[in-house]
Amino acid sequence: MPYVIGTAGHVDHGKSTLVHALTGIDPDRLAEEKAREMTIDLGFAWFDLPDGQSVGVVDVPGHRDFIENMLAGIGGIDLALFVVAADEGAMPQTNEHLAILDLLDIPRAVVALTKIDRVTDPDWIDLVTLDLTEMFVGTVLESAPIVPVSAHTGAGMSDLVDALQAALEGGLERPDRGQPRLPVDRVFTMSGFGTVVTGTLSDGSFAVGDEIEIAPSGMRARIRGLQTHRESVLRASPGSRVAINLSGISLDDIHRGNVVASPGLLQGTNLVDAEFHYLSDTERTLKHNTEVKFFSGAIETVAQIRLIGSAELTPGESAWIQLRLASPAALHQGDRFILRYPSPGATAGGGRVLDAHPLRRWRRFKPDVLLRFETLAAGTSEDIILQILESQVALRLEQLASATALPIKEVGSIAQTLLDSGAAISISGKWFLAAASWNRVIQRMIDELTSYHTAQPLRQGMPREALRSRMGIEGTLFNSLVSKAAESGIIAETNTIIHLADHVVQFTNTQQSAVDKLMKQIRANPASPPNPKEMASLIGEDVLQTLLDNGELVYLNSDVIMDISTLTAWQAAVESHIANHDAITVAEARDLFSTSRKYALGLLEYMDSKAVTRRVGDQRVLRGSSRA
Repeated sequence: MPYVIGTAGHVDHGKSTLVHALTGIDPDRLAEEKAREMTIDLGFAWFDLPDGQSVGVVDVPGHRDFIENMLAGIGGIDLALFVVAADEGAMPQTNEHLAILDLLDIPRAVVALTKIDRVTDPDWIDLVTLDLTEMFVGTVLESAPIVPVSAHTGAGMSDLVDALQAALEGGLERPDRGQPRLPVDRVFTMSGFGTVVTGTLSDGSFAVGDEIEIAPSGMRARIRGLQTHRESVLRASPGSRVAINLSGISLDDIHRGNVVASPGLLQGTNLVDAEFHYLSDTERTLKHNTEVKFFSGAIETVAQIRLIGSAELTPGESAWIQLRLASPAALHQGDRFILRYPSPGATAGGGRVLDAHPLRRWRRFKPDVLLRFETLAAGTSEDIILQILESQVALRLEQLASATALPIKEVGSIAQTLLDSGAAISISGKWFLAAASWNRVIQRMIDELTSYHTAQPLRQGMPREALRSRMGIEGTLFNSLVSKAAESGIIAETNTIIHLADHVVQFTNTQQSAVDKLMKQIRANPASPPNPKEMASLIGEDVLQTLLDNGELVYLNSDVIMDISTLTAWQAAVESHIANHDAITVAEARDLFSTSRKYALGLLEYMDSKAVTRRVGDQRVLRGSSRA
């Protein structure tokens, strides 16, 4: 399997020189970097281990002024190559880089004690090694081997390569969950090719020709070509350093911090629930609503920290937090992040995303909110999935898999367990809801419809689109929820009107008397009923609309309203006439019912709109007829 190594360590401790000695590739690609002899932005290289395994290398800046560039490259690595110069020992950025590796929970590490050619006293190397060993206690580097090397003389380089291979052997393969995503750490153009992005691929594979989506913008593109270590490949596997040539997208449409993913996999979020550890060597108490810089993968944005369950945070403490991001970020459950103070720049701490799409801003000290965070942080897979479902209206299976970072097959099995236990329900076979979410949706429907019935007692119900807009649920899901609610007998739907199942429109005695009088007048002369304006003046606009809503009266067009019994009989007569004569004209319909052209035309236009008939010249034929 492919691996990615990332360097870390203080400025001028020899990271780039060491990478050059390992790979034969100079990772400093910028003219300014070569002029200043200092890494400013991310550099990339690769080499083969003795066992033939190809390894990518991300070289990061060590200077404190560029530590935020360092964060864009260090998050997706399999192993940290931690560099400390033997002639200087640990320095300020040594400590900060160590803290960052610890917060990101980098799984493996090797320490390179560089520049041993500058040390004349052999005991000095032993002292520095002892200092580092003590410094690493309780961190991700605690068990990392420390290998003295010189990139200039080559001393110890073979030992370093062996240590890297040993550290990577037996490592867990990057899982292919079928949910590929590549955090973009570099964007550029190549003549004749167009836009190219690079990053470390995780959670799935990309193939040439695949359609992809740029998150969080939602723009679509297609993979024109793939390269790993400058070799073209047809398919890139999880864990690879990948360059993707994208067609259908310009350089201005994508930038560092975006994520290339399968369509529909990721959505931008401005609100994130997380667990957070505040570094012990910070010099201030962390207050609620403190503004910080947020880094995850290659993402960088300003964020506001909402402390959940804590009034404030002292150095060394951990807490639940909710982050309000200034710009949308493509994140999901399990992503690691770093928070930094903006001025003066310093790392405050870091943690893990528990829910990338929480339902709302939480009340800070509510017991059920605190329990939710505890469950997300330490619960079983079933608990986590249920908590995520409870924070949403509904999710599809692939969205659940993305939110939990679990294989879709495993998520499907857990979802079925939740369905069997009654903790969750399924809508239309593709949407999953927690039982609690379903209850919330139903109660919201009931509340909205009750309010509408109270405000509009003469209306049969609320227009479907108005209810959907009030509830803020997208169309396909909303339609499925309405169908489920109707099946449960909670609501009812007539045409596009939704109402409570037990709602009945009741007219006052005066209104009912006016309705009876109008209906008597219509039935006495069905071929010439009053026009809409006359009907409204007789019974009132609200009462007229009620009769239209419940289907007693039907709009044929803006000039004609007909009672349903007359309409049904006339429509049957027209269909019979066409069956016997192949077609009917407006004049023939007028004569058939001894009415005026206005009503005959209204009837035929209505039948056209309902796809019963279609117009052919001056005639109407039955829909489906072969007649031209």
